[in-house]
Amino acid sequence: MERVNPWKRRAVGSVAALAAAAVLAGCGGAPRVPIPEGIPPGPGAALPPIDVDAPGRTAEQLRGWAEEQSGELGIGVVALEAYGYAAAVMAQSRPDCGIGWTTIAGIAGVESRHGTHRGSSVGPDGAVSPQIRGIPLDGGPGVAEIPDTDGGLRDGDAVHDRAMGPLQFIPETWQRWGVDANGDGVVDPDSIDDASLTAARYLCARGGDLTTADGWQRALMAYNLSGAYLAEVRDRAAAYSVGTRP
Repeated sequence: MERVNPWKRRAVGSVAALAAAAVLAGCGGAPRVPIPEGIPPGPGAALPPIDVDAPGRTAEQLRGWAEEQSGELGIGVVALEAYGYAAAVMAQSRPDCGIGWTTIAGIAGVESRHGTHRGSSVGPDGAVSPQIRGIPLDGGPGVAEIPDTDGGLRDGDAVHDRAMGPLQFIPETWQRWGVDANGDGVVDPDSIDDASLTAARYLCARGGDLTTADGWQRALMAYNLSGAYLAEVRDRAAAYSVGTRP
């Protein structure tokens, strides 16, 4: 039986993984960029230098970088800024980790379609609305049982925990790892900025050196203990690394 990390919102079902290293037919018969094989996925387009300690929503410094790629990747500009900013912060605070924005984007794509799951959208300030909440973690088929840990304060469920936001954290994990990335004084799981940097911190802590295959796999399996999940994130991240959408 597949084991699933209990702080994730769902068991991952069967995944139709992208055909790695295959040249696929695109619109009008034009070939698509081959998706690289291997772990870890590439780091993607290099980030320009920014002041990660600047006041306010510092991720906006990446606007031009994000706008250049948004259309090809199929990722909204604000979400892409958040992923890039998280990677830039970790490059300074944890240079031994080496996490790429592509990995954060791969996870966010699987978890919430970059904050657009079921009609949600990402505002200019990074707030995801309506809020994204997972199913109750009530011990049902393929679902871990996690009794409520926050009195329903964050996830709206006073009986069982639910995963929250574009990166799908449960309240207990958010309480430990959550961080304010946009300088508004609130540690908010529904902010794609806060959630992206929180995910990056968690992945680096659990995986160590994410530039190695072992480190990257260890980090992803800590995020969700599922081989199918790891494969889907890898394929998405690998596509982003060469400037194309999955």
